[in-house]
Amino acid sequence: MALGFELIDDKKSRLIEQIKTIIIDLVHHQDNENKTKLSEMLSSKLLHDYNYLSNLFSEVEGTTIEKYFIAQKIEKVKELLVYDELSLSEIAFRLNYSSVAYLSNQFKKITGLSPSHFKNIRKDRRKPLDEV
Repeated sequence: MALGFELIDDKKSRLIEQIKTIIIDLVHHQDNENKTKLSEMLSSKLLHDYNYLSNLFSEVEGTTIEKYFIAQKIEKVKELLVYDELSLSEIAFRLNYSSVAYLSNQFKKITGLSPSHFKNIRKDRRKPLDEV
């Protein structure tokens, strides 16, 4: 009888990994191409009702799909800030934020720092190659 539960758990953990993979791919490998809602995208790709996916994810991961998605976006923002090739408005556009202010507020809520403060701290920590 225990085997049946393992199969169910295995299916559920695979589903959660698929959710994470889709979100990571969406955030880190696509530049503002997708305008589909996250809930619709997950439902259609995984062939499950979003409420089911959302409840399963929260139950197992201890966080919501939405919070996981936001955390991934903030990590991408950090990465782009460190590379220092794009302006904050270009980053906001690339990650489908409705405005720079919204991105900044979300960034500060998650990291405790404004994007510009984060960028300055990172610059201070990096040494030019000739000083290493």
